Amino acid sequence: MQKIKKLYSKYKEIINYLIFGVLTTIVSLAVKYLLLFTILDASNGIELQIAVIISWIIACLFAYITNRIWVFESKSKKILKEMAKFFGARLATLGMEMLIMFIFVTLIGLNTDTWVVIWTLVTQVLVIVGNYILSKLLVFRKKIA
Repeated sequence: MQKIKKLYSKYKEIINYLIFGVLTTIVSLAVKYLLLFTILDASNGIELQIAVIISWIIACLFAYITNRIWVFESKSKKILKEMAKFFGARLATLGMEMLIMFIFVTLIGLNTDTWVVIWTLVTQVLVIVGNYILSKLLVFRKKIA
């Protein structure tokens, strides 16, 4: 048990980031499916995109709160500025994901089901790493005293 506590203490930030990342994914999917199975219609392209956007916003808000409190333990008083940087960083990695998928799936034509799954997994790994790096270096940067 001591070994586990020592490992957790050493890698607390990364472990918490992964835990809250999984929870953020659950929040995103839950909101999206709740909307699509109640008030929005997935067969309507506009309503589908509305569900995606709403779920992304709520998931980002959840991620910001959990990352601020439990992952990076931010003490910044400039919450709106910090939140804007967080959402901006998430938009950047969303753009990166969309660009990678466009290049490899649409332009290059690796668009079979297998390739779509592969590129989705590749982009998700890059997004997770990118989000962590941007959060650590840009959003929740610790001031050196």
